[in-house]
Amino acid sequence: MTEKKTTITVQGVPVNVLSFKDEDYICLTDMAKKFGSEDLIYSWMRNRNTLEFLGIWEQINNPNFKGGEFETFKKQAGLNSFHLTPKKWVDATQAIGIQSRAGRYGGGTYAHKDIAFEFGSWLSPEFKLYLIKEFQRLKEDENRRLSLEWNLNRTLAKLNYRIHTDAIQAHIIPAKVTKDQANFVYANEADVLNVALFGKTAKQWRENNRGKKGNIRDYATIEQLLVLANMEGMNAEFIRMGMSQSERLVRLNEIAIYQLHLLTSSTTQSKIKLFDKGK
Repeated sequence: MTEKKTTITVQGVPVNVLSFKDEDYICLTDMAKKFGSEDLIYSWMRNRNTLEFLGIWEQINNPNFKGGEFETFKKQAGLNSFHLTPKKWVDATQAIGIQSRAGRYGGGTYAHKDIAFEFGSWLSPEFKLYLIKEFQRLKEDENRRLSLEWNLNRTLAKLNYRIHTDAIQAHIIPAKVTKDQANFVYANEADVLNVALFGKTAKQWRENNRGKKGNIRDYATIEQLLVLANMEGMNAEFIRMGMSQSERLVRLNEIAIYQLHLLTSSTTQSKIKLFDKGK
């Protein structure tokens, strides 16, 4: 599971945002520092309205949520003796909306953005509005950057495709074939790359995704497009070397697995992040 940590500044306060599994968690501990200490989180969780919000969120988003324990907490809310910490809440109910993270840098209590915004309202409506604004700016920047990277890699893949088809023309397609025959060979060779990278042919993808427009490569990740661009150049060289199609398929599949593991590893992502900061 790849995690990404970024920081936004809300009214002069650095607030960490942790992204994983396509969800964003915001650090409540950082938010609370603006108004005092982490103890504010405990005070907020003692509130009956807070508990009801947390319970409803979990019921909607978490099939493993223990509703019985939630009802017990809700009955105790409001009593002077009632005390609830994030860890106690998670351990008792198997909640997923709040998490406690260890670590000197970036550790603390994190909550799903829905819950973090609710905590922001409790702290200060003004702070909540600035929090939402900065969070939205972060997401817009990420989406813009992903779009640029995706388009760049798609362009690289198209350029390498030209190299790829030239190699097919020179070494695979025999002389004096019809245009339809030539197109068949091109499509067949394109599927060598598709199977090596995606595990299926273009036709198999279309049959399994009848409601989608475009082709299998239009739905590739940035990492897959980068590997595809590399594979097209390599396949062109393999063709010139006289390797059989089956040999090339096995070799290209090994390359795809290796490069994708490398590109999606947490170590590589950290190095890319450091490189971006250096720029």
